[in-house]
Amino acid sequence: MLNAVHGGPDARGAAQHDFSTNSNACGPCPQTLAAVQQADATRYPDPAYTALRAELAALHFVTPERIVLAASASEFIHRITAWAAQQGACAIALPAHSYGDYAQAAQARSLQLLRPADAGWHSAGLHWACEPSSPLGGADPALAAWLSAAPAAFAPVRVLDCAYRPLRLHTGSAFQSFDTAINSSAWQLWTPNKALGLTGVRAAYAIAPSGAEVDVAALNALAPSWPVGAHGVAMLCSWTAGSTQRWLADCLPVLRDWKAQQQALCQDLGWTVLPASQANYFCARLPVPLPVSLLALREQRGIQLRDCTSFGLPGVVRLGVLSPAAQAALRRAWRGG
Repeated sequence: MLNAVHGGPDARGAAQHDFSTNSNACGPCPQTLAAVQQADATRYPDPAYTALRAELAALHFVTPERIVLAASASEFIHRITAWAAQQGACAIALPAHSYGDYAQAAQARSLQLLRPADAGWHSAGLHWACEPSSPLGGADPALAAWLSAAPAAFAPVRVLDCAYRPLRLHTGSAFQSFDTAINSSAWQLWTPNKALGLTGVRAAYAIAPSGAEVDVAALNALAPSWPVGAHGVAMLCSWTAGSTQRWLADCLPVLRDWKAQQQALCQDLGWTVLPASQANYFCARLPVPLPVSLLALREQRGIQLRDCTSFGLPGVVRLGVLSPAAQAALRRAWRGG
């Protein structure tokens, strides 16, 4: 059984300069933070989330009947995997490198894991893609395969993880307008807490494919009551506001500039920056031998990087884009200053 590996705080607490997560370094979004702080935690939310589903549906130009609320992206990953297993799925198709919870959810249900090079990948009962991909931040080849193949070539349960779509920093992607093609054939999973700089607020939602309202009912039947609490509701309601979307749009050029500086820093440190990242994070291959271990960086210098071994990329780290001050701290720590 795979153990879940994540960036961010652990038993030692939070690192002073945490490059290991992909949260928006310009955050938190002020109006969303205020909404979360003002949420009424003395009462249950509406168990059907009627108003929230309507607001999310309007944001995406779909009907409320296609919205599924989730306690988090990870919770939805486990829930839809359980549902796919109920539908008869014996295997799931993963991208070549991907978020570990996809595999963990499948193995918890004794489902076979298939990568693109494996026989039977196309016919797996559940397919995952992430756009931009994780950890590399580029276009997901799995999504390209979905869009280029006949619908019958793939199993009916396909999920597109849109965790980082709001934080795509570079235009011109081949998948910039893929929504129309995906809309009728795949679930879309959205986790705004990263874009809002509020990863501690656990709430997410999924958009069902067109015509899949019966499947929405089945997914809802697998959920506990009130999967999203008052603070999550406040965050998701704020996400739909025009002022929040404008704040996010203003963040993107700042993050783009910080990313260019951070990639140049990594190259100056002798790291090999892996190409094609469109997102607010990228990967770099570290030199051998290391002048300082990742553990020493964390414990002695307050610098945390995301080791990509669990993604199948040993010797590579993923770095979320942080401010110039954090980058300066990384430079000093790596060079022993």
